[in-house]
Amino acid sequence: MLDIAEELSRWCAEGRDAAVATVVAVRGSAPRQPGAALAVDAGGTAIGSVSGGCVEGAVYELCREALRTRRPVLERFGYSAEDAFAVGLTCGGEIDVLVAPLEAVPAAALRAAAHGERVALARVTAGPPGRLGRALLVRPDGTAHGTLGPAALDRAAAAEARALLDAGRTGTVDLREDGVRLLVECSVPPPRMLVFGAIDFAAALVRAGKFLGHRVTVCDARPVFATPARFPEADEVVVDWPHRYLATQDLDARTAVCVLTHDDRFDVPLLERALRLPVAYVGAMGSRRTHERRLERLREAGLGEAELARLRSPIGLDLGARTPEETALSIAAEIVAVRRGGAGGPLTGGRTPIHREPRPAGARGTAVECPV
Repeated sequence: MLDIAEELSRWCAEGRDAAVATVVAVRGSAPRQPGAALAVDAGGTAIGSVSGGCVEGAVYELCREALRTRRPVLERFGYSAEDAFAVGLTCGGEIDVLVAPLEAVPAAALRAAAHGERVALARVTAGPPGRLGRALLVRPDGTAHGTLGPAALDRAAAAEARALLDAGRTGTVDLREDGVRLLVECSVPPPRMLVFGAIDFAAALVRAGKFLGHRVTVCDARPVFATPARFPEADEVVVDWPHRYLATQDLDARTAVCVLTHDDRFDVPLLERALRLPVAYVGAMGSRRTHERRLERLREAGLGEAELARLRSPIGLDLGARTPEETALSIAAEIVAVRRGGAGGPLTGGRTPIHREPRPAGARGTAVECPV
């Protein structure tokens, strides 16, 4: 639901009456992950999506019904091979959808998410009667607003929500001692993409990175090339030695580092530092011969084989790319494949699931990556 927080926050400020349907569980292949939401106001205006179109009509009507009854409901949608006209997912999976009046969600959670603040929203999706849809807002320091029930339950939920928030993930959590299942949605700042090398390929990669929802920085030591005029879509353009700039940054496990300079003076000290950081992706442009020479210099700098194995070089997937735009597409595709665990090959003729199962984020719950 936090994926449409900006619009919902505006609806709250305008005093609109609305209901929100949120995907809270997914089994098998499904087009949207937990946290995806569809909202409908009293006038019939709809925003968002829970299924990419398969069950939107039925969910829309559930929202209208929730506006009338003021009660939350949990509905399951799957695929019926026996009834071709049944409402369901054509992809063969199942989704559970929680539908509740918007008033059940703390307005502070929507405002915080709309402003890009780090917050988690825990909502009850299964448990004792009367708990369905209750919500708890949890901030990074562990403070919580709202209640799910007894104080002990709130403390346990806040601890689980904070753990998922620290990991930057949205996920489901089972509190076994309480018999409660939660969906914990996390709002975190956009992931960062650091593009080193102010060349024409970088301009195309900036556009691709912004399209993927990254906060994009271009860095180059040459002031004549590293200018905002050349990279108007970048969030920031920095003139500095790449390795020196990287050393000043507080990066997380969602960060993508793209090295496009293919100049050992810049690349080697930069990669020596980048490959020791817990970032999601490190890729470097250059020929296979350049890559082998670069590896030798990095070994001389003290990097081990496990660290070198993290380097994606030549950068990008093999799409036969030639132009800057095609090359940017191949790099962006590789970043997505690394993030989602994809193989990067064609889906035609494949046997692996198109939508992979969420990765576990702890013993208690199953988590999926945060959409932002």
